[in-house]
Amino acid sequence: MPQPDRPMFTTTADALVIADFSPRRPRNTRNPRSTRSPRAPRDPGPYRRLLATPGARAFTIGNLFARLPMGMFSVSAVVMIAGTRGSYALAGAVTATGLAATAGVAPWTARLVDRHGQAKIAVPATALAALGSLALVLCVRLGAPAWTLFVSYAATATTPNLGGMSRARWAHLLGGDEKSLHVANSFEQAVDEACFMLGPVLAAFLCTAFFPEAGTLVGVVLLVTGVLVFAAQRSTEPPVRKRGLSKAPFRAPGIPPLLAVCLAMGAVFGSMEVVTIAFADAQGHRSAAGVVLALQAAGSCAAGLVYGAIRRTGSAEDRYVWCIAAMTTLLTLPLLAASVTGSLLALAAALLIAGMATAPTMVTGMTLVQRRTPPGRLNEGMTLAVTGLLGGIACGSAAGGWTAEHISPTAAYGVPITAAAAALMTALASAGRSSTSRTRLTTAPRSGPRP
Repeated sequence: MPQPDRPMFTTTADALVIADFSPRRPRNTRNPRSTRSPRAPRDPGPYRRLLATPGARAFTIGNLFARLPMGMFSVSAVVMIAGTRGSYALAGAVTATGLAATAGVAPWTARLVDRHGQAKIAVPATALAALGSLALVLCVRLGAPAWTLFVSYAATATTPNLGGMSRARWAHLLGGDEKSLHVANSFEQAVDEACFMLGPVLAAFLCTAFFPEAGTLVGVVLLVTGVLVFAAQRSTEPPVRKRGLSKAPFRAPGIPPLLAVCLAMGAVFGSMEVVTIAFADAQGHRSAAGVVLALQAAGSCAAGLVYGAIRRTGSAEDRYVWCIAAMTTLLTLPLLAASVTGSLLALAAALLIAGMATAPTMVTGMTLVQRRTPPGRLNEGMTLAVTGLLGGIACGSAAGGWTAEHISPTAAYGVPITAAAAALMTALASAGRSSTSRTRLTTAPRSGPRP
């Protein structure tokens, strides 16, 4: 039945009804006369686009679970050993032994990962590390001799470098997209900062609210579960390349200066942690040291996310120098806050600001490590950088603790500044040599017949 092209009028009881059967046209509800098309959907942010990469969310979730315990194990071990044996010296010696063992074993584990694949090596290596943590719990609980604590904690050194393996997956998935890889590196650094910010807080809560071994046990469960989920994502795992096609990362051009900077950066982190604990203890607020250090990590985490979202300018080498210079400058704020005000609240604000230069520096450094590492050796190259950081943390902790004890906690804030200045000098010297090499290559006389 054809529909009328004009309204129809009828009545029902005492009401007038108008029925309009003509086709409707879409209208702009805000402005009926407007002929503009609807507004296009908003472009997703860089991190939403990054996590929209096929398979990225699955391995990221597993990686988050596995990396959170990295900030839990040392704190849990200290609380557990000191609480049962009554000796912070023993607890510190055990954790230092584990740190040294990790620095020696981690590059070999990473080399096996590059040679045989992430899933084949990460799972058994994690299982061995988990057994070491469980053995430590049993030795502490049963009152075993002190040497068993050192052996048990040293066995945890086989824990794979989850951050390096995750960055290797991003490099595989993103190919040569430098912009997206920069966002991925910023995201990974923010994850590192978040894990080292939340891990100690979670460990301290578990060990004090339940029983001393709770932090270690929960950390083992999270580590094993996360690694299993991460390794199960085979579609995003980088392919294994044939051995012998590339040189060792340590011998690659430009890598040794980066490792030297990582060593100095680790000294900044290690000394800052010990000095802040000593300063808080001198102020009578030792329990607040963890919160103060968490603020530094929070500032770094936020800065890392912002750094990944902004548009970059200049080369990575130039940005690296500027980032280290900014970090060195901002590290003077904690020294000023401690010496001028003597207030823990002012120190917390200074550390929050000072931490904002950490993540951009680490992101740019890891980007340079990725570029300079030979093909097929990326996990090993990343782990060498982490090994440098661990060695620096050990040296910085010792230097910061000695200065805080023999001089003063306030003066000890000069140790991280000195370490940052050493990192800046190393970066400047490396940039100068690179610039000289490029100039020689550009101005070198060309052989051949003259025109």
